[in-house]
Amino acid sequence: MTPAANALTALVALLHLYFLVLEMFLWTKPYGRRVFQLTPGKAEMTKSLAMNQGLYNGFLAAGLGWGLLAGADGHVIKVFFLSCVIIAGVFGAATASRKILWVQAVPGALALGLVCAANG
Repeated sequence: MTPAANALTALVALLHLYFLVLEMFLWTKPYGRRVFQLTPGKAEMTKSLAMNQGLYNGFLAAGLGWGLLAGADGHVIKVFFLSCVIIAGVFGAATASRKILWVQAVPGALALGLVCAANG
């Protein structure tokens, strides 16, 4: 169970690195605007907010990476950061877009379930 838990945790970390790139570097580019359904003007106006959001996603990815690199001692770290991912995903779904529930909270919850089952 541990390899599956670590693989899904790594996938969640990679998703958050992807979110970082989208929000920090591609927000105003055609691809980023298409993903977030933004007009050029709205993208430009919200660029600094998106960059801040992207940075937080990077912190989540770093925390999950730390948990993975810590091996067996990383259980608590993975639980903490996956819980943060889930909370952020639920909040984002409630306040911004329901899609966030599926792309952030659900993968985080599945990974957390596997992490807890592997060390339970």
